[in-house]
Amino acid sequence: MQPTLEHINITVTNTDVTAAILAKIFNWKIRWAGAAKDDDKTIHLGTDNTYLALYRHADKHLENMTNKTISSLNHIGIQVDDINAIETKVKAAGLMPYNHGDYEPGKRFYFNLEEGLEIEVVSYQ
Repeated sequence: MQPTLEHINITVTNTDVTAAILAKIFNWKIRWAGAAKDDDKTIHLGTDNTYLALYRHADKHLENMTNKTISSLNHIGIQVDDINAIETKVKAAGLMPYNHGDYEPGKRFYFNLEEGLEIEVVSYQ
């Protein structure tokens, strides 16, 4: 079997809010939700094959990190078929798409969740 990326685990401010936004935009489902280490909550959100593990840490005063920090997450890329439909959903969620690009082999744009987590949406259609 070829190694396959199964999930990415990220810390967010509010697992419920972040999961609701991403589920609505990308038509993802909650695969699992429950207690996490450090007495807090995790939601596994995605498809049957891959997902994001959204983790909320009980210590709300963690130092913010940026993409200039080594080992920090720069963005999450999500491939879609209909990039225009997804952009409409991003705007409907009150989020601002930016940095649109039409390049070989596809098209892309980005948006940020409230935590500053950058999402890249890409289509090869």
